Amino acid sequence: MTIGSAPEHQVTRQVLRMVGAAALAVAVTLSQSPPAHADKVKPPPVPPEIQVPAGQEPFLEGHAVGTQNYTCLPCPNPTTPAGMCPDASGFAWILFTPEATLFRDNDRQVITHFFSPNPDEHGTIRATWQDSRDTSTVWAKLFRPPLLVPGAIPWLLLQVSGAEDGPTGGHTLTAATFVHRVNTAGGVAPSMACTSRDVGTTAFMPYTADYIFYTDAPGSDVDDDN
Repeated sequence: MTIGSAPEHQVTRQVLRMVGAAALAVAVTLSQSPPAHADKVKPPPVPPEIQVPAGQEPFLEGHAVGTQNYTCLPCPNPTTPAGMCPDASGFAWILFTPEATLFRDNDRQVITHFFSPNPDEHGTIRATWQDSRDTSTVWAKLFRPPLLVPGAIPWLLLQVSGAEDGPTGGHTLTAATFVHRVNTAGGVAPSMACTSRDVGTTAFMPYTADYIFYTDAPGSDVDDDN
């Protein structure tokens, strides 16, 4: 039998069946894949001091479980001015990074959180969030003064100061403009002494918090500095 000897009309029918099956498979896949940010995120109630500017809407929320990591250092030092030292002892527990995983309500991991150099600010160390699937990343800096809460790390409003797509073009996080840290528990600096004998000692303080990511609302045209 010679390869390719089938009648032309049979070949045509086979090709059409293959094309139809492929189109059906694509349609089913698309119908089963939820659009990005399909889940409606409700903005958390926050005091006026840390409300996001007008024209922003939340698109992603994660519940963080992790640690706030401190080291005992001289204070002040090159990264901690005297005004940020808790007392005049000359030493203090200084936060050097958080280590946290953010989960959705279904316990699915969505984001990791830490400190890292922001390439958009010439390597300035900033709070960092990286999507667990496409590794898109955003960096953010404090936008308004922290809101202190008893027995826990402060609530924060941060403004995104850098963004980077993942290596394959993923962009889950790169549309973010602001980040809230709210509903915090734990994570405060150790209560034990930090003296010259303790310099270099580290402490990992467990904490939980909710992080809400905002983006520009459709049709908004606002100045982020307002």
